[in-house]
Amino acid sequence: MRYSLLAGGKRVRPILCLASCELVSGDVSSAMPAACAMEMIHTMSLIHDDLPCMDNDDLRRGKPTNHKVFGEETAILAGDALLSLAFEHVAARTGPKVPADRLVRAIAELGSAVGSEGLVAGQIVDIASEGRDIGLGELEYIHVHKTAKLLEASVVCGAIVGGGSQSEVERVRKYARCVGLLFQVVDDILDVTKSTEELGKTAGKDLASDKATYPKLMGIEKAKEFAGELVEKAIEQLGHFDAARVAPLSHLANYIASRHN
Repeated sequence: MRYSLLAGGKRVRPILCLASCELVSGDVSSAMPAACAMEMIHTMSLIHDDLPCMDNDDLRRGKPTNHKVFGEETAILAGDALLSLAFEHVAARTGPKVPADRLVRAIAELGSAVGSEGLVAGQIVDIASEGRDIGLGELEYIHVHKTAKLLEASVVCGAIVGGGSQSEVERVRKYARCVGLLFQVVDDILDVTKSTEELGKTAGKDLASDKATYPKLMGIEKAKEFAGELVEKAIEQLGHFDAARVAPLSHLANYIASRHN
């Protein structure tokens, strides 16, 4: 569990959670357990995604994947344990300043993002799409569920724990959906334009496994244009908040759009 969780990474999901809490004038320390839980769940998804029965990858975050070091059985169990720990950590460590009803809402949001309406749904359709010709609609479904849902939960949970109103929560949700899809569009572009050394994970694996990607369906230039549109839509949702508190989420959207790994 420690090997994969502490291996590095950009920590985008925890940062989004904390920044969203701050955006609605919440106490950032109250959102720290939820932020940590986001990274635990994200790491679980990476461990399981890399397994031979899934993407069969040997490299993650510049290091050998979990199953390469510890074996498939241990890797599966490490992922399961991280998922359990994530929910335990949110429930047990979120401070008394957060009302119980808000905490329950946040936990429900997190569970929805991981399960059959979220990450698992995206992974199922992703597996089923390999070797088939699919359209942009199905590709978007895969990425909204497999990638964007957990990013959305990160932002929404931060806003809920921070005491945001219903309208504020829905605005950050719309922001996160754009950012989540943006993350995957950029990931698809990097997979065909960067090397394994630059990415810290195996480059060109989508092409090798004949997966549908945005560059494959739209071309690289159109995919880049689409990424630019998603950034604009995301930042547009932030225009309704205090300008002084918007900067972290605005910068994060631009960072995700311009990242190189």
